Amino acid sequence: MASAETDPRAPFSLGPYYVSEDLGFILKEPLGELPPYYQPWMEIALNVPELVHSHKLRSSITEMPLLSTKFLQKHRELRLAHLALSMMTMGYVWQEGENDTVEMLPCNLAVPYCEVSQRLGLPPILTHADAVLANWRKKDPEGPFDMENLELLFSLPGGDSVRGFFLVTLLVELAAAPAIRSIPVVINGVRCGDTNAVAGALETISLSIEDMTDALKLMQVYVEPSVFYGIMRIYLSGWKDNPSMPKGLVYEGVEKEPLEYSGGSAAQSSLLHCFDELLGVKHEEQSCSFLTRMRSYMPPAHKQLIQDISLQPSLRSFVQQQASEHLSQAYHLCVSKLLALRSYHINVVSRFITVPAARARQLRNQSQESKEMISRAPTALEERGTGGSGIMTFLKIVRDHTKDALLPGTTNT
Repeated sequence: MASAETDPRAPFSLGPYYVSEDLGFILKEPLGELPPYYQPWMEIALNVPELVHSHKLRSSITEMPLLSTKFLQKHRELRLAHLALSMMTMGYVWQEGENDTVEMLPCNLAVPYCEVSQRLGLPPILTHADAVLANWRKKDPEGPFDMENLELLFSLPGGDSVRGFFLVTLLVELAAAPAIRSIPVVINGVRCGDTNAVAGALETISLSIEDMTDALKLMQVYVEPSVFYGIMRIYLSGWKDNPSMPKGLVYEGVEKEPLEYSGGSAAQSSLLHCFDELLGVKHEEQSCSFLTRMRSYMPPAHKQLIQDISLQPSLRSFVQQQASEHLSQAYHLCVSKLLALRSYHINVVSRFITVPAARARQLRNQSQESKEMISRAPTALEERGTGGSGIMTFLKIVRDHTKDALLPGTTNT
């Protein structure tokens, strides 16, 4: 996809990037049904948790017919198909946990999955764009966009905590919509030197990032750490940088050599990438390479938006060049709120990964049989995120880079 900003004199807008004014990067009104031809996919995908529990998912997929993708015409049909095939794939690979993984995805799943993935510009693995952005519906279409009125289209093993994890993340995305809407205002304001417009838009972004942090706090209400760590986490894991699948995964009928893809990660959300590029948060090579790689797991138009924001005149330099206390304070507040969000995310990861990992090690070292769920959690990913990163070290480095973007000598008033 070529850059949407072909004319640098034209006002910057979100129009070319498939971003909703109301919902940001969230897919608007995802479909819940595919054409009847694809009923074999839907029957299995809608029952992944039960089929995994009964150890019948792999056999059900093996017996599934090989279906053509030619009847999938519209974008939302393709997104639903990708979501359904992704859920089946994660369940198929991890049905028996880390000790009985597979080396090959059967062709009746692999071939259509890769075809749909290629048409969407997404990889053939479950991504944030699938599990969060396209995996929701309102119980009451006219009702509010909140936890009580939302449900998932597809789930994974883990019960209510799966629902909580994906839907709370969805609400974080929703909270960011006003900030995403304000990005063109900032860019166009910098271009024409309108300090008041830029400052006002930055204040809106600050409030929106604060709302994102508040939404993220719902994680501790709706997700049980032991369930996340002991059950859910493996189904979000990929076959890159994963000791349980050192050879990757062969997609039968597509490639003879195994392929490696990272599992789902918060770094696959376009939100923080946009904020970093806008605010001038610079990441060092090691963390930058992982973040850059995660952009390949985003819808291409969203990835292009991040790239095009990076090509705009520097907001940080503009703020430093203007003799405007109002503008400096607005910028400082914005970076501070982003820093607070990243600090809180570290707390969340500690609660859901680091603390349960320590407890699991303790129980295993006691060498007696434990009934606690986390004692049976996968060992290969103890200190890693589902995307394959060394999670706590990575998050702290990214947080520190955000702190570096603060302007010297500026404080909040």
